[in-house]
Amino acid sequence: MHTVDFEIRKQCPPQLCDCARAELMQDAKANLAILRLNLTEEKRLLAHIETIATHEQLKKLETNLQKNLGVVLRIAPGNGEVRTVRGFQIQLQEQPGLCRKTRAAIPAAVRRCLAAHPEIAFAILNENDLLGGI
Repeated sequence: MHTVDFEIRKQCPPQLCDCARAELMQDAKANLAILRLNLTEEKRLLAHIETIATHEQLKKLETNLQKNLGVVLRIAPGNGEVRTVRGFQIQLQEQPGLCRKTRAAIPAAVRRCLAAHPEIAFAILNENDLLGGI
């Protein structure tokens, strides 16, 4: 059993979420960093994501999420043609302690960011070889 010195996310109702928070708390070797993302911090994170204005800021966010919380955010063009931000695959890697609602809220915030700043979407497309090496 862990003792933590920070406010952690409250437990989700077991019928509504598959975050496995209880199992994570029982594992003595588990990394509890993801539990720092309580509701207050999640709201701050979502607000921050929506204020991102450059591709570099988005890359920094991906790095910081992984470094501080152990969360892997993947943003890539979809398999087909990308005509809108809905054509991007934006997902958080599933892991114990990461709430189902959070796994939906962060990609939604990233989509809103991409819709507000199409230049970031173009940079992601270019990064994934949109122009074919021209």
